[in-house]
Amino acid sequence: MEWLERLNDALDYLEANLEAEVDTLRAAQIAACSQFHFQRMFTYIAGVPLGEYIRRRRMTLAALALTAGEEKVIDLALRYGYESPTAFNRAFQSVHGVPPSRAREAGVRLTAYPRITFTLTVKGETAMNYRIETMGAFRIIGMKTTLPMDMEQSFAAVPAFWGRSVARVPELLPLAAGEPKGLLGVSACMGGETFDYYIAVASDAPAPEGMVEYAVPAGTWAIFVCEGPMPEAMQSLQKRIVTEWLPTSGYEYANAPDVEVYFAGDQRAADYHCEAWLPIVKKV
Repeated sequence: MEWLERLNDALDYLEANLEAEVDTLRAAQIAACSQFHFQRMFTYIAGVPLGEYIRRRRMTLAALALTAGEEKVIDLALRYGYESPTAFNRAFQSVHGVPPSRAREAGVRLTAYPRITFTLTVKGETAMNYRIETMGAFRIIGMKTTLPMDMEQSFAAVPAFWGRSVARVPELLPLAAGEPKGLLGVSACMGGETFDYYIAVASDAPAPEGMVEYAVPAGTWAIFVCEGPMPEAMQSLQKRIVTEWLPTSGYEYANAPDVEVYFAGDQRAADYHCEAWLPIVKKV
C-alpha cells in the first residue's frame, strides 16, 4: 500500500540520519504530508511522539557503541546531536536508567528500542460515523496560541489553553455566523517548527480586542461524529481516524487546517456530541 510505503520511507530517512540533524520537514515531505500531519500520524500509529522515538533510537545506538568500544562519552554526545555531555547524560539516563559512564560495567542492564516498521491492522469493530463536505473559504475570529510541533506537548497544551480562554468564550458565541456552526478548535499548520491553534467561531464580524482573525482556505473535509467527555474522546477519535479510516479511505491529508467543532452542552458528559473535521484530498 502506497500510504504505508511512504511512511516507511520516511522512517528509513530518520534511521539514516540519527547521527545527524533530523529534518522532520524532510521526513514529512517523503511521507507526502505536512510536518504537522506527519507528526500526528506518527504519534498515533507508533504510540510514541516522533521526538521521543528519535531520542530512544539514538540512545539505543549510543549504548551499543559504548559497550562495543572505547569511544568517549563526549564524542558520542556530539555524534548524536547533543551540545554538551550533561544533556547527553540526561537523555541517556532517561532511557537506560543509568549514566553513560556505567554502561560498560559488567551486569549493567540497558534498554534497547528497535527500529519500528509500520504495518496495517484495521480493527474497525466500532462504527465511525462521517460525511464528506466541500466548503468555500471561511473566516474565523477568536483566541490564538502558538505551539511547538510536538504532539505530546500539544496534547497537554491545548486543554490548558482552553482553560485559560474559557472566560472569553461568551464574547465569541454571539458573533458566530455561517458554517461551521459551533465553537471551533482550529489547528493551522502549514509548515515550520510550530503551529497555531485557535479557539474561535466562524464570523464576518470584527475580531474583539485582544483576539485575532484567520481565513480558513476552501477545501474538502471528512467530518466525523465524536461522542464522549473531552478531551479524551476527541483524542481517541483522532487516533482512530488516522489508524483505521485514513489508510483504506482513498484519501490522504490535505495541506489545510484541522477543525474541531464543539456544540453546547456539558463537555465532560458521556453523551457529549461534537465533530472532528479532517482536511482531505483524493489520492492521485
